[in-house]
Order: sequence, then C-alpha cells, then structure tokens
Amino acid sequence: MEEIKNILHHRHCSCVVKGSAGITVCTRRGVADLYDLYTNRPEVLRGAVIADKVVGKGAAALMALAGIRAVWADVISSPALALLKDAGIPADFALEVPHIINRSRTGRCPLETACDGLTSPEEIFPVITNFMAEMQRKSI
Repeated sequence: MEEIKNILHHRHCSCVVKGSAGITVCTRRGVADLYDLYTNRPEVLRGAVIADKVVGKGAAALMALAGIRAVWADVISSPALALLKDAGIPADFALEVPHIINRSRTGRCPLETACDGLTSPEEIFPVITNFMAEMQRKSI
C-alpha cells in the first residue's frame, strides 16, 4: 500500500490501483476512471488494492462491486466507509468527513447525494451509470 500511496501523492493523480495487472494510475476526477475500469477492464480491479484521494459512496460502491481487497483514502465520507465495512473491505484513511463536497465547494457531491438512502452496491450501480451518462452528455 505504501508504494501506491507514494505514487498517489507524488504523481498528483486521483487514484492508483495495484493488482494482478500491475499498477494503474488514474487522473480524471470523480468516479470516471473507476467506472471505466469496472465496466471495461474489471480484471484490473479484482483483488487489487487502491489508494485514492477522495472516496465517496459511489466510488466505494464501485470498489465493492469490483472485489477490491483494501483501500487507502486521503479523504473518505462516512457513508463510503460504512459501505466498505459492510462489504468486508478494510479501509484506512487520513480524514473521515460526513459527506464529500462538490467541486465548487458550494454543497454536497451530486453523486453522493444521488446515493442517499441506498445501501447496497448493486442498487447504487444504476445511479452511477445514469450519473456518468449525464456527465457525458454535458461534456458534448
């Protein structure tokens, strides 16, 4: 874990995954890279360890669905930590917060807000899929 934490902090990326496929460095914000890996290259995540800058409930759901082994987060939300614990995934972190804030720092993260009231990764996944589709539409 120390190796990928060092990469996370020295290469200024958003997430680093270490598994059977080697080390994968992610640079996009939010859950974009995790979502892409889970939907297109799940073998990269299965049994891997992850160091991430910010873990909200959506990211935690993707990690649980992917079968990761352990997580380090600089910042993790309480709902994300609870989800990982329920999934049996150990998580260490520097800071636990009640919720993740949005990029403009004016309120809660929209994905974490959309996951309110949902408790399982399986019921959260369609919310993430819809969120990613909406973000794709907005970027066109």
